[in-house]
Amino acid sequence: MKEIWKDVKAVVKREIPAHSFRMWIEPVEFLNADGNTIVLSCPNFFAKKRVLDHYGAMIEALLQRHAGRKCKISIDIASKQTKARQRTLETNELRVEPQLELPAMPQPPSSGRLLRKTFTFDRFVVGNNNNFAYSAALSLASRNGLNHNSLFLMSQTGLGKSHLSQAIGHHILSHFPKENVYYITAEDFTNEMIRAFRNDAIEQFKLKYRNQCDVLLLEDVHFLTGKERTQMELAQALDYLIDADKKIIFTSCHLPAEIPNMSEQLKSRLARSLISHIETPDFHTRVKILKKKMTEHGCRLPLKVTEYLAGELSENVRQLESGLIGVTAKSSLLGEPIDLRLAESVVRNIAKQQEAITVEFIKKLVCRQFNISIEEIVSPSRKRAIVRPRQVAIYLARKYTDQPLQAIGKSFNRYHGTALHSIAAVEKGIRSDGSLKKQLEFLCERIESH
Repeated sequence: MKEIWKDVKAVVKREIPAHSFRMWIEPVEFLNADGNTIVLSCPNFFAKKRVLDHYGAMIEALLQRHAGRKCKISIDIASKQTKARQRTLETNELRVEPQLELPAMPQPPSSGRLLRKTFTFDRFVVGNNNNFAYSAALSLASRNGLNHNSLFLMSQTGLGKSHLSQAIGHHILSHFPKENVYYITAEDFTNEMIRAFRNDAIEQFKLKYRNQCDVLLLEDVHFLTGKERTQMELAQALDYLIDADKKIIFTSCHLPAEIPNMSEQLKSRLARSLISHIETPDFHTRVKILKKKMTEHGCRLPLKVTEYLAGELSENVRQLESGLIGVTAKSSLLGEPIDLRLAESVVRNIAKQQEAITVEFIKKLVCRQFNISIEEIVSPSRKRAIVRPRQVAIYLARKYTDQPLQAIGKSFNRYHGTALHSIAAVEKGIRSDGSLKKQLEFLCERIESH
């Protein structure tokens, strides 16, 4: 029966998508046979449920075909240790409230932000635009022998790089629960380092990232532009992690070589990673994404409406989900059927919102606020009275429009690197300049109410 299971497994591999086979079927092993029942093993309860729910009927049919008689499958969890680990994880999930820090007790090392529960591999829709990134992420998380421990995921906002990064974290915590997974943004890393210096705790900070971290998920590394001391500390920490064969996953909107004011030392560390660019999804993938989102939200759309949304909302996954939620919410609130007319009205509102907030609109608004002319804001002038409004306008254009950074820079007669530097300068100013923060809050209110 063990040989029959190998044959069945080979057939399943040909019948289902490669990433699904690697994730769910490949880890299933033959244990023994008891009459017409074949006993298999899975690494954990979640994998067992997934295999039985989605592939159980297929496996039993193939077993019957190869064995020549009716067969059933029974799946056990791999080991007692795995069961004990599962019980420990379930117990830990009940501990929602964090324990208060006791007097004279050191604070336990933080693992950064919490991973989003929905950002897992099985909820990620794979298409031509992201197949390589998905395969690389799954390979790194599964440790299937491929020779890379560092991954650099690059895409524009809303295309899934954060989803894949956190999916790696979830997978490792599920399969290797003793490992320390740190999920943190570049800005959080910077702020944590600053606090460590102020509190004379820089050695503890270094120890945490150099010795206590097994997997580092670092988001938005392009925000480290211009932060020389942070770049130095991160580069040194990465050296320790790389030498110790730890896992490192970066996300960014830009390639390492395109990030301005980044030290060559840190650029070289980032460039060692396996770099994967996630593109905008094509029509077929957008339809798959909408169907997946429908399942998650517990709703159904007619095929014509689904295809209409996929055809019109082509920017990113967030825009698609916004269209889906808009259609279902409007139908529910107004008691109207979900049809093309309803979908068109929702898409028009999304399109109007995008058209209303343009780079030119933001440019004019900022010029009025700072009492300068359009000619001055796009001029070569380096006067502070011109430079600061220009930086603010570029920052807001990046925040409120879907224009790529190159196009934003061009509209101000600036290069891509200068535009990125402007955004970093404003972000730094927000933390240190109260008046700038208030000006931005006012401008954001004006933009959002437009």
